[in-house]
Parts: sequence; C-alpha cells; structure tokens
Amino acid sequence: MGQKGEALRQRIVVSADQLFYQKGYESTSFSDIADDVGISRGNFYYHFKSKDEILNAVIETRLAEIEQMLNEWSKQYTDPKQRIVEHIDILTNHQDKIKNHGCPVGSLCAELAKQNHSMLRDANRMFAVQRDWLTVQLKELGLEKEARQVAMHLLARSQGIATLTNAFEDQNFLRQEVKHLKQWLGEQIQGQNKSGN
Repeated sequence: MGQKGEALRQRIVVSADQLFYQKGYESTSFSDIADDVGISRGNFYYHFKSKDEILNAVIETRLAEIEQMLNEWSKQYTDPKQRIVEHIDILTNHQDKIKNHGCPVGSLCAELAKQNHSMLRDANRMFAVQRDWLTVQLKELGLEKEARQVAMHLLARSQGIATLTNAFEDQNFLRQEVKHLKQWLGEQIQGQNKSGN
C-alpha cells in the first residue's frame, strides 16, 4: 500500500473512531464512514473487508494513543501523584465530549459487552493498560498491597462520573466529582504514609 493508500486508510480509521464514539458501533454503517470520509464503497472495501476489521483498527489506534499519553506523563512528571492527577483530569479536559457521548473507552466496551462481541477482550486492553499504569504509580507512592485495588477503584469512579455526567448532561456534577476524587486520592496516600511510619 502506497503513502496515499495508507493516508486514506488512516482517515477511515479516524472517521470510524469518531462515529463509533458519537453514534455507537452497532449504529454506524459502512456507508456512514464512507460518506464521512468522502469515498466510494468500493474504495472503502479495498481497505477494510468487514466492520470488525475497522473495529480492530480503531481499538489498536486508541490503545496506542493511551499508551503514548501515559508514557508522556511518566516522562514529564517526576511525582507519581501528579501523574495520577493528570489521569483524573482527563474528565475535566474532555467534559464537553463526555457530557454529549460519555467516555469513549467505557461506552465502546459496554456496547461490545452487551453484544457479547468477540473483540470485547481486545477492547478491554484499553482499560487494562490504564489499570496497570495506575498500579505502578500507586506503588511508587507506597500503596504496595492495595495498589491494584485502588487503581481499579480510580477507574471505576472515573467511569461512573463519565456515565452520570452523560446521563444527566451535567458538567457541574463532573467537576464536583473530580474534586472529590482528587481528595479521595490524597486521603489514600496520606493514610498509607501514616501507616508506613
């Protein structure tokens, strides 16, 4: 595939990613994506033979973006607590999108779970990489035994905040809950520091 072909393939993936997020995977058709990109169905099928092929490309793209984001925070911030705060701040940084469509990772995984889709495990890797990264940060903060559990709790609270913000279309709720989540994180770290002394 030449440079132009690869660029077109990437445009298809970007379009599919946005449409899956905004409309849902099941509700997005080949025609929707082809029309959005501005290509014929035949040209579309040259790059992707099935919707699952597109889904796989979207998951791999999102996963690569998540890993890049986490790696950048690891390099940029020496304090693991600040790295976790950056992760929490994803909610406020994308509050408009979350209000309108929820969390892109959570909404896709929930939809695939309802369908018992064969690619659910692949999609879950988007959560797993965040869980594992958060676990490492929490271990650096001294939460050795509880690190994975607290990491899962952070993800669960973030997903709950995103879901309810979307359901009630309430960004004030999101900002309030993000503040509480940061306070809770501080309490976890402070509690560990006290028990460690």
